[in-house]
Amino acid sequence: MSKSRTSVFFFLFLFSLSSVQSIPPSSDIIALQAFTAAIKPSSIPSYSCLGTWNFTTDPCSVPRVTHFTCGLSCSSGNRVTELTLDPAGYTGTLSPLISKLTQLVTLDLQNNNFYGPIPSSLSSLPNLKNLVLRLNSFSGSVPPSLTSLKSLLSLDISHNLISGLPNSMNELTSLRRLDLSYNKLTGSLPKLPPNLLELAAKANSLSGSLLKSSFYGLNQLEVVELSENSLFGTIETWFFQLPSLQQIDMANNSFTLVKIPKVVDLNSDLVAVDLGFNKIEGYLPVNFAIFPRLSSLSLRYNKFRGPIPLQYSKKATLKRLYLDGNFLNGSPPAGFFGRETSVTGSLGDNCLQKCPISSQLCLKSQKSTSICQQAYGGKPKS
Repeated sequence: MSKSRTSVFFFLFLFSLSSVQSIPPSSDIIALQAFTAAIKPSSIPSYSCLGTWNFTTDPCSVPRVTHFTCGLSCSSGNRVTELTLDPAGYTGTLSPLISKLTQLVTLDLQNNNFYGPIPSSLSSLPNLKNLVLRLNSFSGSVPPSLTSLKSLLSLDISHNLISGLPNSMNELTSLRRLDLSYNKLTGSLPKLPPNLLELAAKANSLSGSLLKSSFYGLNQLEVVELSENSLFGTIETWFFQLPSLQQIDMANNSFTLVKIPKVVDLNSDLVAVDLGFNKIEGYLPVNFAIFPRLSSLSLRYNKFRGPIPLQYSKKATLKRLYLDGNFLNGSPPAGFFGRETSVTGSLGDNCLQKCPISSQLCLKSQKSTSICQQAYGGKPKS
């Protein structure tokens, strides 16, 4: 055989070898086929991402002109690293064989009609960083095995039918964002992941008081969204002392008391607090005014009484103030109504005197005299 012919055969051998290596391993193909098979064919429109998945071709081949045009991404080594579906209304369960996509970094199935349990086999995805299952109908409890996902950064299972969380949630040591909103969670929150930045669990049926043990060591927590639950009792001073807090929303619960620290870190970044629509009694907490960057405060529709603290009107950073729907009395501080003021919000539906109707803060009328007299132990006028 001539030297030139030998060179040609060697080149063809290398070419064929590289072609074989470019095809994803059988485990990835098996996982994708099982994933597709668990979805009802009638819910896969021809124009959708899954409508273009045809396993007679390589899912990772490029350019993707006719097949696998969207829905997944591959690494340079032709391993599936991202599975992100379009919101086409896919209906089905999530196959446990998804765990064979061992190089998966992102699994995003949001805004479809997946139902049934979250597979415990997801714990076999060691590189998973983003798990987004929001706006589906997943049910049952989050499998305890999922807390072994040490690379997970973001977990969004909001808008489902999830009814339970594992007690080992704090083992998700890399987790930064956790959204549990609009589910069927009950009871108290478990101990939370230590490096969490954002927590959202709005519109569940969480109950009991806020437990310090749930939030222990959360020194990086910036956002807490727990509105529309059934939490009750006292919001203690330790909560406001979490060092990185910026936004708090615990409106529409049943809290009855709030305790604000007497001493606040001058580096506190707390900018917004919403405790509206609770059952909080007593006088307005003066110490809210000492948070150096607080710009939005809502204590509306509670059971506060007494005067509005003068300190509120002198706080230059405060731009939004909602105190309506309480039993506040006396005259509101004049500082709210000067030319220099830029505060918006409402002081209406209280028992205030001399709230100038020329001010936007006083557009909503005050309670009737008889209601205010009853609130303060007097007799209504006949």
